[in-house]
Amino acid sequence: MDFGVVLQTNPPAARTVQLAKLAEAHGFSHVWTFDSHLLWQEPYVIHSAILAETKRVTVGPFVTNPATRDWTVTASVFATLNEMYGNRTICGIGRGDSAVRVTNGRPTTMAELRESIHVIRELANSRPVEYKGATLQFPWSRGSELDVWVAAYGPMALKLTGEVGDGFILQLADVDIAAWMIKTVKDAAAAAGRDPESLAFCVAAPMYIGDDWEHMRDQCRWFGGMVGNHVADIVAKYGHHGGGVPEALTDYIERRRGYDYNTHGKADNDHVDFVPDDIVDRFCILGTADEHIAKLEQLRELGVTQFAGYLQHDNKEETLRVYGETVIPALSAHVTAKK
Repeated sequence: MDFGVVLQTNPPAARTVQLAKLAEAHGFSHVWTFDSHLLWQEPYVIHSAILAETKRVTVGPFVTNPATRDWTVTASVFATLNEMYGNRTICGIGRGDSAVRVTNGRPTTMAELRESIHVIRELANSRPVEYKGATLQFPWSRGSELDVWVAAYGPMALKLTGEVGDGFILQLADVDIAAWMIKTVKDAAAAAGRDPESLAFCVAAPMYIGDDWEHMRDQCRWFGGMVGNHVADIVAKYGHHGGGVPEALTDYIERRRGYDYNTHGKADNDHVDFVPDDIVDRFCILGTADEHIAKLEQLRELGVTQFAGYLQHDNKEETLRVYGETVIPALSAHVTAKK
């Protein structure tokens, strides 16, 4: 299992770069950042700084969307970063949440998401692509490599992920829900004639090392609110008991009453009172190192290939340290010097 860290691009940008360097030092393979250009600083500028000051980590947005940038611009950013830093980028993409809703926009359609994935991936892999009636290719790009992982919750998005994604991003760590969603993506991949095991499966959730459960829950309750935005879209389309979506995912938002994006993704979010403790416990990974390891082992058994931990809380450095010294080694392949 690989390990990633998910950072907000809050100023100063040097702090984001510092945390990225610390994550690499503790053995994390991926550094992801939010991509919401009004709420936080522009991620791709900071990605360049992270890549310049690290040696191994792969860097990308968690997640971008097809609405806020022309797809060829997005592809050009990745191809440029790959030329500069040696193919160390990755693209997480979804239909759009805060980046589009803050500007009074709406998430893109499934058709737009599907087409954008194709255009971005082909161009960023130094290949030609049909776009708006023309065949386009970067004449300056040679040997660029980019995987595109799709963030999804609902049945249609999960099906699309299995059909076209290089990986699946699930932003919650509930074991039962993850089992259903991973199976749905794998079934869609198989139905499309793809090898389901060729996809990456990334579970992302707040990770907090500690023993004060009340404090940890308060620091991470924002995550249930963020997930609730996407669940609300699913409920609006299918109802609380429709679409085959697990009720464990949809039931908890019945008390949801609006959402303020000004406190999106923050520990002091004031619109998440509807999120109960059991949802925080199920969606996040909290507690001692042993409790983290136990839950991550369950996720690995389901086929999860990467855990990406959000660090939007007050215990960033200590959580990274314990992961580096205890959690990551416990879930890594063990090689003996002599047999």
